Formats: sequence, structure tokens, C-alpha cells
Amino acid sequence: MKRREIYSELRTTAPCFIRIDGRAFRSVTEALGLEKPFDERFSSAMEMVSSLLLGGSGLSPEFAYTFSDEINLFFTKLPFFGRVEKLDSVAASFASSALTIEFSLREPVSFDARVVPVDSGTAIEYLIWRQKEAWRNHNNAYCQWALGQDGHSAKEVQRMLQGMNTAAMHELMHSRGINLAETPGWQRRGLVVHRASEEVSGYNPKEDEAVVTQRIRIVSDRSPPLFNSEEGRVYLSSLISGANQGN
Repeated sequence: MKRREIYSELRTTAPCFIRIDGRAFRSVTEALGLEKPFDERFSSAMEMVSSLLLGGSGLSPEFAYTFSDEINLFFTKLPFFGRVEKLDSVAASFASSALTIEFSLREPVSFDARVVPVDSGTAIEYLIWRQKEAWRNHNNAYCQWALGQDGHSAKEVQRMLQGMNTAAMHELMHSRGINLAETPGWQRRGLVVHRASEEVSGYNPKEDEAVVTQRIRIVSDRSPPLFNSEEGRVYLSSLISGANQGN
């Protein structure tokens, strides 16, 4: 019967990403009464879930990049001997449970997950691609909200936005006094959750002397650079190389 477990022995190697996506989250946002086009409570909750995935899930990814209802986890070492079925199911179920607890939800939420193998070079391109999706999601969210405020139905909004380019979206929002290029960084570019080393001053009573130790903590960058810029590529290279050096 063991042989009937489809894909149970399918394995991947590091480095890789696991991308976690919310499933049918429109109903979740309505149930929570989240603000549109963006709700800082939800962003903070996804930041918290990302932090827990780094430090409390047993998966131990190196860092996370998250926007909207998506979390991308970067790995240089893999648990479960790289078994894809285990990686996907644990990552998605842990995220679902963490978000349910954070919002004290009465109804369950669900995420799906997929493994994306990369190398050092394609890891950067992958994150650039996901940040571009964050920007596209940001523009659509603002325009959907604005047109909804004008009294258009969801179907009408979808039809009006179909094929609308970025310039037209900017103009639509400019006419309402909103500059899409000046909204909060976490809305436009997502946020990064990673480990950082800090010096902590203390006292050694045995030696009767002051001591300085290094402590690792999980921190968040809610205004990361544009990944496709020179600054952004250096930023990503530092994250990725730092993760590799940590092993």
C-alpha cells in the first residue's frame, strides 16, 4: 500500500523557495471587515506569520518576502530530506493555523504551497518577478477600490480594468488625488522578514567584567528597495549570500 502514496518520495534540493498563497481570501477579507485598498492589520498579520515560519515552524527558512496574501520562503537547507509533499503541506498548514490564531477566526482559512528550485542568480530574478507582481497587485487594488467607490459593480470594475496599462491606472488615481508612486513602501514593494545579528551588552559575574555577545533576532523591513534597481540587487545579493554563509 505504501507504493500508492503518490509523489511521497518526490524530493527537491536547496536552494529553493516555497511560495505560499492564500486560497479564496476575498471571503476572508470580507469576514474581517478589512480596509480597502490595503489594511495594515492584515499586513502586520502576514508579517507575523512570516516571522513564525522563520522561527517557530521547524522549517527554518533563511528569510521571507511577503505581500498581499503571499509569502515566499528562501531555503539553503531543507527539512524532511527535501520531500516536496512534506515541505508543501507543512508550510501551508502552519501558515493557515498561524493566521487563524492571529485573527481569532471562527472559520478556517487555507493556503496552498509550491516549491521553486533556484540557484543564486535565479533567486534574485525570482524575487524581482514577485515584487513586480506586488506592484501590479498594488495598482489593481487601488483602482478596484476607487472604481467601487464610484458605484461600479465588481463585474463593471473588472471590465473597466481589463487591459488598462500602468499609465492609465496612475492617471485614474491622480484624478482622485492619490499618487501610486508615493503610497507606503510595504504596499508597493512588499516586505522582507529576515534574521539579523545584534550586539547585547551584559555582565559576567564569574569574571566580574562587562561582556558583549551576539544575539540573532528576526526583524522586518517594511520598505525594501526596488529589487530591479542596482540598490535592490545588492540588497538581495546580501540577503542570499548571508543565508549561504550562515551554513
